[in-house]
Amino acid sequence: MSMSRYSPQELAARLRSGLLSFPVTHFTPDLRFDEAGYRDHLSWLSEHPVAGLFAAGGTGEGFSLTGEEIDRVVRAAVGEVGGRVPVIAPATGGTATAVAQARAAEAAGADGVLLMPPYLTEAGQDGLVEHVSAVCAATGLGVIVYSRANAVLTDRAVERLAARNPTFVGLKDGVGDIENLTRVYAAVGERLAYIGGLPTAETFALPLLQLGVSTYSSAIFNFLPEFALAFYADVRAQDHAAVYRRIREFIVPYLDIRDRTKGYAVSIVKAGLAAVGRPAGPVRPPLQNLTDAELAELTQLIGKISPRIA
Repeated sequence: MSMSRYSPQELAARLRSGLLSFPVTHFTPDLRFDEAGYRDHLSWLSEHPVAGLFAAGGTGEGFSLTGEEIDRVVRAAVGEVGGRVPVIAPATGGTATAVAQARAAEAAGADGVLLMPPYLTEAGQDGLVEHVSAVCAATGLGVIVYSRANAVLTDRAVERLAARNPTFVGLKDGVGDIENLTRVYAAVGERLAYIGGLPTAETFALPLLQLGVSTYSSAIFNFLPEFALAFYADVRAQDHAAVYRRIREFIVPYLDIRDRTKGYAVSIVKAGLAAVGRPAGPVRPPLQNLTDAELAELTQLIGKISPRIA
């Protein structure tokens, strides 16, 4: 039985209610997990109102962690903020690995599971339905499926999964296909929580709100929590002028740095933490850190907006 403080349906309702935190995973200079630094970071982030914390996700370099490290990260997150903020753990790799990680997440006291695309191989919709269903069957926790890359679910697949798996409660979209999102929402409506999962999700937050995507994963929240929360409030209020002012002043120049090198969507977040005096260590290969010049550029950009975030 699940030790979670939330039923799958309660988790979905909670996630819909606010911004979502996807914290980085802290590393020492020799690239080992820095649990003390990670816990300190989560404690700081949890002082701000968010609806869920996703441990060892994409921003958290979950793809670079061993299974044992993922378990350590999840347990650290549960130990630090469990009970205050729902903790969602990752399930990665092939089906057998993902099932094992979902069970480990439940044993660790996590409140839900984010199911990542299966490792490497392409697959048809029937195979993806079986993959997701196997993970849903393995745990009593609510499962959010990340639809992106080699695991983009069609509306018909989502409809089948929703009918078959009561613990399938959320869809995180990493594609931004408006037609497919419209089809999915038309098929299952409020049966699922919808989470924006494109890199720097703030860019897409306002238009996707119209498609039922009421929240998103904010990487920027790691180093500018007040800005991220203010931006989210403007999106939910549909204050177009305020949203586009923030996009113009910060998001676009931030994207200009992010887009220079593949993988910078993660690296720039750790650089942001260094810029605000809360360093989280380097990224692990195959990612690469920002150059010193890029870090200086980002620091200057953050300095322009941080005194007047509200």
